[in-house]
Amino acid sequence: MSTETSVPHPRVSGVEGLPMDASDAALYATLLKEAPGGLAFFDREMRCRRANDALAALLGVPVRELQQHRPSEALPEALAAAFETALRTVIDEDRPVSDPDLVVPAGEPPEPGDAPGHGVATAVDERILACTWLPARNGDGEHLGVVLTALDVTERRRAEEVIRRKEQRYRSLVEASAQVVWVAAPAGGVIDDAPEWRAITGQTPDDYAVGGWLSVVHPEDRPRIEGAWRECVEENRVFETNYRIRTKSGTYRHFDVRAVPIWQGDAVIEWVGANTDVTGQREAEEMRGRLTEQLSAAALRTARLQQATSMLAEALTVSQVVQVITEVGRSAIGADYSAVALLDDDKLRLSIVAPSQPGTEGEISPVSRDDIKVSDQTVMSVAVRESRPFLAEHPDSLRLQLGHGERDLFAQHTEERAWVGLPLLAAGAPIGALRFSFTRPREITEEERVFLEALAGQCALAVERALLFEREHKTAEELQRSLLPSDLPQLPGMVLAARYNPATRHVQVGGDWYDVFRLPDDRLAVAVGDVMGKGVLAAAGMGRVRNALRALALNDPRPAAVLAGLDRLFSATETEEQFTTVAYVVIDPETGQGEFSNAGHPPPLLISRDAPARVSTLEPGTPLGWPSQRQQTSFSIETGNTVVFYSDGLVENRRRGVDAGLDELVSVAADAPPEVVGDPERLVDFLVDRMLAGYEQVDDVTVLALHVPPEPA
Repeated sequence: MSTETSVPHPRVSGVEGLPMDASDAALYATLLKEAPGGLAFFDREMRCRRANDALAALLGVPVRELQQHRPSEALPEALAAAFETALRTVIDEDRPVSDPDLVVPAGEPPEPGDAPGHGVATAVDERILACTWLPARNGDGEHLGVVLTALDVTERRRAEEVIRRKEQRYRSLVEASAQVVWVAAPAGGVIDDAPEWRAITGQTPDDYAVGGWLSVVHPEDRPRIEGAWRECVEENRVFETNYRIRTKSGTYRHFDVRAVPIWQGDAVIEWVGANTDVTGQREAEEMRGRLTEQLSAAALRTARLQQATSMLAEALTVSQVVQVITEVGRSAIGADYSAVALLDDDKLRLSIVAPSQPGTEGEISPVSRDDIKVSDQTVMSVAVRESRPFLAEHPDSLRLQLGHGERDLFAQHTEERAWVGLPLLAAGAPIGALRFSFTRPREITEEERVFLEALAGQCALAVERALLFEREHKTAEELQRSLLPSDLPQLPGMVLAARYNPATRHVQVGGDWYDVFRLPDDRLAVAVGDVMGKGVLAAAGMGRVRNALRALALNDPRPAAVLAGLDRLFSATETEEQFTTVAYVVIDPETGQGEFSNAGHPPPLLISRDAPARVSTLEPGTPLGWPSQRQQTSFSIETGNTVVFYSDGLVENRRRGVDAGLDELVSVAADAPPEVVGDPERLVDFLVDRMLAGYEQVDDVTVLALHVPPEPA
C-alpha cells in the first residue's frame, strides 16, 4: 500500500485558493485555451472566477461579462436560473449535477465596435449543451467551488430528432394497420424505393422511380386516382380511396390506400402512404351483391345463407367450418351427403376434412384412400381444376362427364343419384372444393346454383380464416408449452404437481405460466404468473418474464429482490398496457421453510391437516412495473400440509367474481377427501374439475401444488 506525500511547490497565477506548480499551470492554461468544450470555475458565492473562450462562444456572452459575475448578472433569465439551480445544488449537497439538454437561446448580435476575439463573443443560434457541474476541492479536501464542463450536442440532438420523426412516421403506419408503405415527395413524386410494394407489382427499382405506384393502377381507375391524388397534394389533405393494382402475375387486386402529409412546421416535407390488400373482402362483397340481385325472390334461402354466414363467422377451425356446411347443405338444399376437401401445399392433392362432431347425420364416411388427386376424374377434382361448379343431375350425366372415377371413390354411397361440386376460391385461387350429393336425381335451378356459389364463397373465406387461425394457434401453443417445465423436480421430502388447462372456447393460448427450479444452494424456487392477453404476444411476454425471473433468481434469489428486478426490467421493456402478475417463493424442501413475495397474483390456498382450508391474507402487492416497494414474508409448509398456487382463471369467469371464486375455492378444498388432499396429482385435478364445473372456461387455468407428506407411522 503506497502513501502520498505533499511536496511544496510555488504558487502561480490561477484560480484563487488553488496553488499550482509550473506543469499544473501549463495544463490549466492549455485546457482553458484549447479545450473544444466549455470550462469554467465558480466560487461558493456562485461567481464565475475563470471561463474559457469556448464556453463564452457557446453561451454567446463575452468572457469579460462572465468572469467575476454571477450567472444572473451575465446570462438570460431562463439560462441563468438553470445555472444557479445547478450551482446551488452542488454547493449545498456537495455532489455532481448533470443536465444533458440545457438550451441556450439564440444570442443577439454584438454591439457595434465589439470585434470578435479579445474575449468578445459573437451571436449564436440556439444551442443544446450537455453540462456537468462538479465539486472542486483543494489538496486538503476543502470545498472551494464548482467546475463546469459544457459540450455542444446540438447536432447530435438534431440527428436524434430526425430518427424520432422517422420512428413516429412508421409507428403511425402501424397504427393505421398498413401492410405496404410508400413515401412521396411534397409535390407527389417518388423519393424512396418501396421494395415490399415492388414485390407485389413486379416493378424494377427503375420502373418504380419513374412511374411510382400510379403506373400499376388499373387503366380504368387511373384517371380518377390521378385526379384525386393531384387535388390532395395541392391542398395538403389526406388522400384516401381504393383502386385496382396490377400484380407481377398480371392479375389485378383491390387495394385500399390512405396517404397523409408529414408536416414540419408550416410545410409538408413528404407524404407517407399505406396500402392494404382487400381483394378477398371485395370479392366477398361482390358475391353478396350478386346474391342479393339474383335471389330477391328466394327470401328463405337468403335467410339460410345469412344464417350460414353467421355460423361460419363463429367457426374457428376447419373441422367446425365443415360441420356448418354439412348442416346448411342438408337444411337449405336437401343434400344427403356433403364433403369439404382442401388442397395440399403442392396443389396436387385434395384431402377430405372431417366435421368437428363425428357421427352427425349428413357426415360422409371415410373415403377409400387418404386423398384425391387433382388430376383424377372426380366431382371435386374437376371443380378445382377448372375453377367452376360441376353439376351432375343423374348417374348417366356423371358417367358421361367422369366415367366411373367418382363412384369408385365413394363406393360406400351407392345410393347417390345427383352431385354438385364447387371450388373454394380465395383471392381468385382455389384452396379446396365443396361437394354435395343427393339420393335421388336432382336438377339444380339457377337460383340454387347462385346460392351454392355464394355458400362456397363464404365457406372459402371461413376456411382461409380458420387455416390462418390454426397456424397462429399452433405456433402460440407450441411456444407456450415449450416455456413450461417438462417435468417437476422429484424431492424426497416434498411432492409437487401442476396442471395447465388452456382456454378452449376460442382455441387460443394465453400468458399463464409456472416454473419450479433448483437454486445453487439446493433451495427450490417456485413461481406462478399470468400475462394479460391471448395468442402469440401473450405467450411471448410470458416467456420474457419467466426467463428474466430465472436469471434474477440465480443472481439473488430473495423474493423481494427478484420481483424488484422484474419491476425494473418490466418498466424498461414492456408497454404501459401490459398487465402481469407473479407469485414467487423460495423454499428449503427439507425444512419447508422459506420466503414469499407477491406481485398482484391471487393469494395461495393453504390446506392443513388440523385447520380449515383458507387463502392467504397477506397483501398481494401490485402487478409488475407498478410503483411499489417489494416486501417478502416468511413462508412455511408444515408436515402433512399443502400449498396451492393458481391463476385467476380458476376462480374468476363471466358469471363469478374474484371474491366469490375465492370463497368457493376454500369450500371446494374443505370438501376434498383426505386421500385426495394427500395426493397432489389428484388434488389439482379435483380443484380444477370442481371449480370449472358448470362454468364456461374463458381463460387459461394454471394450478401448482406443493405437499409435504406426513412422517411414516
